[in-house]
Amino acid sequence: MNWSGLIIQLVLVAGGAPLLVGVMRQVRARLEGRAGAGILQPWRDLRKLTRKQAVTPHGTGWVFRSAPLLLAGTALVVAAVVPLVTADSPLDDMADLFAVTALLALGSVALALGGIDTGTAFGGMGASREMTVLALVEPTILLSVFALSVRVGTTNLGAIVTATADSPLSVISPVSLLAAVALGVVTLAEAGRIPVDNPSTHLELTMIHEAMILEYSGPDLALIEWASAMRLTVMLGLLASLFAPLGIATAGAGALPLAVAAAAFAGKVTVLGGALAAGEVFMAKIRLFRVPELLAGSFLMALLAVAASFFLA
Repeated sequence: MNWSGLIIQLVLVAGGAPLLVGVMRQVRARLEGRAGAGILQPWRDLRKLTRKQAVTPHGTGWVFRSAPLLLAGTALVVAAVVPLVTADSPLDDMADLFAVTALLALGSVALALGGIDTGTAFGGMGASREMTVLALVEPTILLSVFALSVRVGTTNLGAIVTATADSPLSVISPVSLLAAVALGVVTLAEAGRIPVDNPSTHLELTMIHEAMILEYSGPDLALIEWASAMRLTVMLGLLASLFAPLGIATAGAGALPLAVAAAAFAGKVTVLGGALAAGEVFMAKIRLFRVPELLAGSFLMALLAVAASFFLA
């Protein structure tokens, strides 16, 4: 088991997630004809927030205060167990599809409860919308990855990634295509990106994620922003590991393979993030009532991927 790979993976996700957000903002700014604030701006924002005083709304309890900690904690655990840099982690037994999906859902539910605990109209509205999205996102993540696990015979993510790395041509199939599209759509929803949500919106009536965190400030808001960036990085990294595990370190990897794996992970996530940011320039946020239709379509594709995996096995 490779403890070095685990540490490198955690450092890359925890330290590089804000940089990924900065890269995406910079790509979008350049395509829109703006100079942009630079890729280090998210880290500057986090540093500024940590120096401010946290303000707790009147009437809120431990649910509101613990939501940022739970969201950041689950994001760190998921970043540790998901095979992003190495598929030979000491926490490999925890890298089960159902456990990882449950941890992602736990973080979303904690943030929704924090929004409800404020007692404001926007907090409750955002939490209600988040639960609607969550009800369609989590089953789609389960089915899309489960379709890939059929040929491997296990729901362990490390085993799935290792099998794909050993047989790269297995990705070229209708099952992988359907699963990749479904997982890509729910990644947008999970991260609150266009066309499902707009992370830079200032229109309260269109908010989903941002509506739940309107009452947070200071270090609490910094934790939420940091955790959200990590969840986006993990989802993009999981997408890359499942369908393009080139360079990922496997059992018995030394220092050089780990360095190559870390560089490959950073490169793949940066490319996916840049492509996502570029796509957002040419897309608009869809109407809220159309979001369930989009996510239901991704769920149907994941279901078809599972059915095809049994017929084409």
